[in-house]
Amino acid sequence: MRALHIITGLGVGGAEQQLRLLLRHLPVDCDVVTLTNPGAVAEGLTTDGVRVVHLGMAGNRDLTVLPRLVRVIRAGGYDLVHTHLYRACVYGRVAARIAGVRAVVATEHSLGDSQMEGRDLTAGVRALYLASERLGSATVAVSPTVADRLKRWGVPAPRIEVVPNGIDLDRFRFDRERRERTRRRLGLPEGAFVVGGIGRLTPGKRFDVLVHALTRLGDDHWLLLVGGGAEEHRLRREAHEAGVADRVLFTGERPYVPDASPGPDLPSLTSAMDLFASPSTEEAFGLAAVEALASGLPVLYTSCPAIEDLPPSATVRRVRGGPEAYARAIAGVRAAGAGPRTAPEVAHRYSITRSTARLMDVYAAAVSRSPSSFSPLGASPS
Repeated sequence: MRALHIITGLGVGGAEQQLRLLLRHLPVDCDVVTLTNPGAVAEGLTTDGVRVVHLGMAGNRDLTVLPRLVRVIRAGGYDLVHTHLYRACVYGRVAARIAGVRAVVATEHSLGDSQMEGRDLTAGVRALYLASERLGSATVAVSPTVADRLKRWGVPAPRIEVVPNGIDLDRFRFDRERRERTRRRLGLPEGAFVVGGIGRLTPGKRFDVLVHALTRLGDDHWLLLVGGGAEEHRLRREAHEAGVADRVLFTGERPYVPDASPGPDLPSLTSAMDLFASPSTEEAFGLAAVEALASGLPVLYTSCPAIEDLPPSATVRRVRGGPEAYARAIAGVRAAGAGPRTAPEVAHRYSITRSTARLMDVYAAAVSRSPSSFSPLGASPS
């Protein structure tokens, strides 16, 4: 089988890094088209041996990208097209149908109750999404929560498949030597209790809650924020005004898989943490929380479908409220003492091998329903 993945951009983000990890485990010959921003993940994919094409889309309404995308699809002889993120889903589904590819799968990574990828869920956004959705074979939801949101939006239930995001459990397994090396590199004092937050530095992530929670905790509590975004300047200013700037570390965007960029990778940073906190009030999945579980970290969260879909765990706690509530919860975890840094059994539900196997079932069904002469597994047609 030959598949083309179309994604809006390839900067360092959850959906983008999930695509790279997926392609490292998917038993399919895959190429990638990015409409915009061929960033760090594009470089990583190229290093992995994946062909990446950048179409240089100028904006949401740059219709010139459509015929170029159609030409790429036709030239590739693909059995299936898989789209990721809103803009790529809208343009990619249309282009695939024009190009004659009927097996079209789309993954919905970021549908919240009020926003999708930072854009408000207006009637126009919904109408355009639903119009293009009808051109596809199936829409993949990364969690049952997202599946329910899609149904409420008007996507027919039989067209929705739940395939959770996956992680490489071995990559995130706790390593004491890696922990000590990373903490030295970050300049953390011995005995520091490190609260970690991972994700784009945007208002919706509410990392300012953790900054202000730090003011209510002892001086041996530190905050490690992993990610980049427009909110970094404001968060730095708030940390300075709150008098905790010397205990807040910003790492910038960090790769999931080691690359040539300086600094520790994401699994090394989770090893360096003592607790993971996610104050975001609206998530489509919550991949960072699952990665934290795989690293054996206790997890505090406000909204996280990936966690909510799991059986209750002693190392996971939901926190409702702001800085005061998070400060109390962090202090409670600290007082309880460190537990073993092993991944709970439930984390294995999100193994990337399980996710890719499930996705292959979706691919096979989509291709078998297509009038294409290609067989689902790339065998010669009978």
